[in-house]
Amino acid sequence: MNQYEPGRGIALSVAASTLFALLSAYVKLLAPLTGLDIFAWRIIWTLPGAWLLITLRGRLPQLRELAARAATQPKIAFLMIVSAALLGAQLWVFLWAPLHGRMLEVSLGYFLLPLTMVLLGRFYYHERLDTLQWLAVGFAALGVAHELWVTRAFSWPTLLVSLGYPPYFVLRRKIKADSLTAFALEITLLFPAAIAFVAAGGSLTILSGRYDMWLLLLPGLGALSTVALASYLKASRLLPIALFGILGYVEPVLLVIVSVTLLGETLSAQQLATYIPIWIAVALTALHSVRLVRFAPR
Repeated sequence: MNQYEPGRGIALSVAASTLFALLSAYVKLLAPLTGLDIFAWRIIWTLPGAWLLITLRGRLPQLRELAARAATQPKIAFLMIVSAALLGAQLWVFLWAPLHGRMLEVSLGYFLLPLTMVLLGRFYYHERLDTLQWLAVGFAALGVAHELWVTRAFSWPTLLVSLGYPPYFVLRRKIKADSLTAFALEITLLFPAAIAFVAAGGSLTILSGRYDMWLLLLPGLGALSTVALASYLKASRLLPIALFGILGYVEPVLLVIVSVTLLGETLSAQQLATYIPIWIAVALTALHSVRLVRFAPR
C-alpha cells in the first residue's frame, strides 16, 4: 500500500514540469547535435548526477539491494530492462521532436497522457475521482478533441507518449523500489547504449574544441535532467495515480509559455481553442490540489 503525501507530491510534480519545459528550450543551445546525439549525451551526463544524488541521500544500500534483486530474480531483471527501455524511448522522443518539426505531435501525446493516466487510475487501480477531477478531465478532453479535429490523425510520436508512460509507471510500482534508486539503475542500464550511440555517431567530431559544451552545456543538460526526472518519479509515488495524471497538464501549459516567451513562437486562434480548455482543466486541478492538501491528515 502506497503512503501518499499530497503536499510534497504536488510540489515535486509542478517543479518537474517546470524543469522539463525549460529543457525543451535548452536543447536549442546544443545545436548542431542531433536528437540521438543529445539523448546519448543526456544519459552520459545524467548518470553521475543520479549516482551523486544516491550517495548524498544515503541510498547506496537500496541501490545495491535493487541490483541484487535484479541479479537473482529474473522477473525483476525483466521489469527493470523494460522500464529502462520505456524511459529511454520517452527521453529520446522529447529531444528528437523539436529538432524535426514534430513537437506538436509530441505535445498532443502529453495532452492525451493525463487522460490515459486518469483512466488507468480509475479502472486499473480502482481510484475514485471527485467532481472537480471529472470536470478537469472533461475540459481537458474538449481541448484534446479540438486538437484531434485540427490534426485529423494520431501519429506515432503521439501514441508513444500517451500510451508509453502508463505501463512504465505500472512497472515502477510493481518493482516496489525507491523512485530515485530505480531511476539511477535505469540510467545505468541505458548507459552502454548511450556510449554505443556516441561511438557510432559524429558528435565527438562536432564537439571537438567546443569547451562551452564540455564545461557548461552538457553538464547542465545532465543536472537539469537528473533533478527533473527524480522529482517527477518521486511525485509518481507520493500521489494517487489519477491526481498524478491530471497534474501532467501543467507541463504542456508551461511548454506553451516557454515557446512564446523564449522561442519566439505565436499562438493561433485554432491553437487557443485547444489550450483554453486545457488551462481551465489546470485551474480546476489546482483548486482540487489545494483542497486535497488542506484537508489531508497531518
